[in-house]
Amino acid sequence: MTSTAEVGDQVVASARGMRDLVRVEAAESERMRTLTDAIVDEMWASGLMSAFNPVAAGGVEPSFAQMIETWIEMAWQDGSFGWIGIANLPSSFAAGAYLSDDGFAEVFTAHDNHVTMGGQFFPNGQGTVVDGGYRLTGSWSFGSGIGHAQYVAAGFFPMDNGEMRWISEGIPDMQVAVIPRDEISFNDGWHVQGLKGTGSYDYSTEDVFVPERRTFPLFVREPHRGTSPATRMGLMPVTAAGHASWALGVAKSMLDDVQELAASKFRMSDMASLASRPTFQKGLAHHVASWRAARLLVLDAFTTAEAAVAAGNELTPVLRADMRAAAVYATDVARSCAEWAHLVAGTSSIREGTRLERAFRDMYTGTQHAFISEKVAIDAAQIWLGVIEDQFGL
Repeated sequence: MTSTAEVGDQVVASARGMRDLVRVEAAESERMRTLTDAIVDEMWASGLMSAFNPVAAGGVEPSFAQMIETWIEMAWQDGSFGWIGIANLPSSFAAGAYLSDDGFAEVFTAHDNHVTMGGQFFPNGQGTVVDGGYRLTGSWSFGSGIGHAQYVAAGFFPMDNGEMRWISEGIPDMQVAVIPRDEISFNDGWHVQGLKGTGSYDYSTEDVFVPERRTFPLFVREPHRGTSPATRMGLMPVTAAGHASWALGVAKSMLDDVQELAASKFRMSDMASLASRPTFQKGLAHHVASWRAARLLVLDAFTTAEAAVAAGNELTPVLRADMRAAAVYATDVARSCAEWAHLVAGTSSIREGTRLERAFRDMYTGTQHAFISEKVAIDAAQIWLGVIEDQFGL
């Protein structure tokens, strides 16, 4: 019998098996501003596209460690490919776990679980409560992965008689709508420095009816399906693990490329190779060690929380703060590694079409995301200090 661990390891292997294809297609994805059909088709053929889903939605429910290693591998291959991994895979994971049975039947079962989903979960829309659902109007930016998605996720505030709903004092109700592609208006705003191949278009809706069955709460931790601890931890930890892993993967690609380049790299007026220079050797040792330490911190924070939930314990504010702080720290370390690699590579890092050049642009685009901002680190620290009891957004 195949163990859960073996199945999860196969997900990492599936991602690794795409290296040659992604290398060949990366430039075309950038030109198209969304992943090529060849990459998307292979994600489905390999099982990667649905792998993180609950079993009922065609997935294998990998552990956090396996998800993290998969994302690192994808981002190591190409930043845009890795970003799709942290956009499409968590989106379908959440919809598969948290949609009601009727909504799941419409979105997943009716399509034999062949469902790609992307979008923006932040509540930038308003849903007027009507009989059977909501009339949704809103505008969302950076809808990652929607260039090839059949369904688009859109976060919104329910509005009941013109008033917001409140879950508790200071916490509004926030929902996620799952909308068929043909009901979305796409706005051509994805002209950016990096992550060009992610199809992260702006989009909007105007008074679109969304049945209640195709919505779920943004911060829900009670799955309708799925047995892995991740399904009982909610979308925020999965998203945080994705951001940390993505940054680590892109940084590792740059460190690996610089290490390979060093033996043959000679700077102008310097007769010694880059690899023979003590300053480069010290820098490489420092940044590789920093990268490894950040990876271990991420694994520790997320697997510790995962083990607590698996044992039936509460996902406490401290555990959530630990995960989010680890993601911010890993992102900061990864950015530092990328900057160092870019500088020591010299002119080799500025030539268009090289992985070093593309990875550098991707790093400084992806790390602008609010999900790994200093505000998140401050919220985590305030929980550790006892200044606040909780922050619902963590």
